[in-house]
Amino acid sequence: MTAAVTAMITAVVGVLGTLFAPVLSQRLTARQRAQEARLAQERRAFEERRAAYTAMNRASRQFHTLLKDALHRLRDGVYGDTERDQLEEARRDHRDRYAEAQMIVPERIMEASRSVNDVLARTDAVVKRLDRGLAREGETAERALLDLKEAEHRLSAMRRLMREDLGVRD
Repeated sequence: MTAAVTAMITAVVGVLGTLFAPVLSQRLTARQRAQEARLAQERRAFEERRAAYTAMNRASRQFHTLLKDALHRLRDGVYGDTERDQLEEARRDHRDRYAEAQMIVPERIMEASRSVNDVLARTDAVVKRLDRGLAREGETAERALLDLKEAEHRLSAMRRLMREDLGVRD
């Protein structure tokens, strides 16, 4: 009787193993695919964030550079249409990169960007007033250049936060 019970148990286990093997295999495959999809999504999100950081950093620095150039040219009396057009293009690009980043960038990076934006926007307003001959009392290209120096520290802080978020270690 023991041999018969053993044979029956062996047969039942064999049949159950045969029946459940495809189900188990399917579940393992589904888990593996879900994990691969999650990893691919995380990689896409990382690449999207990195691209946004690169664009935002480049646009902020370009806007800063052209503001500085505009102030030097205004001071020297050689600010013209070409420089106005370049500055306007940089202003739009900076605004667009900031708008794109708002949807994917962590808030601490956006705060750093807003800090940079404060200085750049104030300086941009001064450039426009100086260019139009509507400078407020005490507004000069020299004073604005000194004020614009504050953006350099803020740009560096923003870049440092972006690099940290991307896992870049020095």
